[in-house]
Amino acid sequence: MSSADPLDELQLQMALQLLQQAGRELPQDAEPGSVRWLQSVVDTLCDLSSRDPLTGLANRRQFESTLAREVDRVARSGEPALVLLADIDLFKQVNDTHGHSAGDLVIKSVAAALQHCVRPMDTVARFGGEEFVIILPNCAPAFGYAVAERIRAHVEQQVVHVAPGVDVRATVSIGGAFAPQWVRSSPLIWVERADRQLYRAKSEGRNRACLEHAAVYQVSAEEKSMLFGSTPLQDSE
Repeated sequence: MSSADPLDELQLQMALQLLQQAGRELPQDAEPGSVRWLQSVVDTLCDLSSRDPLTGLANRRQFESTLAREVDRVARSGEPALVLLADIDLFKQVNDTHGHSAGDLVIKSVAAALQHCVRPMDTVARFGGEEFVIILPNCAPAFGYAVAERIRAHVEQQVVHVAPGVDVRATVSIGGAFAPQWVRSSPLIWVERADRQLYRAKSEGRNRACLEHAAVYQVSAEEKSMLFGSTPLQDSE
């Protein structure tokens, strides 16, 4: 199929329209149609597909891909890693009182606060709705709670202007879990453990951080099965 094929031209125009709607600009010094220009179109589209449109954070698909790689890295290297789940407290009240546009402003403000509190190597993603997730590679257990508390305090200090003369303050509840070192775990198990700690933070009054203590983590039966290469069928024999 030649480069002048009408279908190719249509697909390219659709891609450029998508980038324009997303406010993405291509390099001004690249000649349209050149290899460098086309590569920038592809690269920008790939980045766009991995980002949450409201906050600019990594989206859930990008998070899941990054988490899977981190699970493998921890199993091979034994380095500690932490996953934090952060949920905006009483978010429904913001929407009900001030409207969904105000809710969007609060979400964007919290997203910026989370991004401000982490290292360039960390991944902050919007998990869905008013929930966020942070992957912190090489984060020692001794520093985990300090990181979570710094994030919680920074969000609490933010003032969000949602309308003329109307300010809103948001807080977040945070749950965290460390990856079991030298163990072949799974992304789902890791997130579920962090989610249990998030539930504990909510039930204990919100606007707090609860982390699973790395020293007391028990390897689950599923993780043992992945570690030793056994299956439920083999275990029952």
